[in-house]
Amino acid sequence: MDFKTIKSLILYEDNHLLVINKPSGYLVQGDETGDAPLSDILKNFIKERDAKPGNVFMGVIHRIDRPVSGVVLFAKTGKGLERMNEQFRLNKVRKTYHAIVSPIPLKGSAELHNFLRKDGRVNMAKVYDKEVADSKECLLTYKTLKKVRGHALLEVFPQSGRFHQIRAQLAHSGSPIVGDVKYGAKQPNSDRSVCLHARAIEFKHPAKEDIIKITAPYPAFAAWQEIK
Repeated sequence: MDFKTIKSLILYEDNHLLVINKPSGYLVQGDETGDAPLSDILKNFIKERDAKPGNVFMGVIHRIDRPVSGVVLFAKTGKGLERMNEQFRLNKVRKTYHAIVSPIPLKGSAELHNFLRKDGRVNMAKVYDKEVADSKECLLTYKTLKKVRGHALLEVFPQSGRFHQIRAQLAHSGSPIVGDVKYGAKQPNSDRSVCLHARAIEFKHPAKEDIIKITAPYPAFAAWQEIK
């Protein structure tokens, strides 16, 4: 990712935080693939841009899946990381996702209450209507914003932060996310993304009393431009 592209992705920055509109296809944090994660890319960016002679701190506050796009928070200081982690732990951060699904849900809005169990062998979440062994409760609400040619744009509010929760719960409800073949979509997107976008985030600034709300523009991928 070049210098100009990184600059174009910055949604908010101050001494404590760096907020990025993550493109699909990028890791937030390193994994077994060995691909360069955004955390390292941003470290190098800050080091070069600010001509820092020493190590650059770039703490990962939260993550979104590799094929998912949207707003992601990083901490530029240890204090920022610690205080933001505490807000996430106490569920004081409000996250809003937008998803394009097909077919259109039968209900225009709903609360989905399920139990989720991660299957590490296939890197998927399995969803159950009743509690089973090793499962965790998961809850989200959604409302339909728009309907276009058999697709629906949903606004989704997760109340818990389980592995692949939104993708798995929407698929379990009968309306998988467009492009998400892992969870039942009919075909993949040409750019290997899934049409799930971390649209907005709202939180208290870690060093001030200010309430910060940040919204991430939609990706350039055609499905988003057609339905927005």
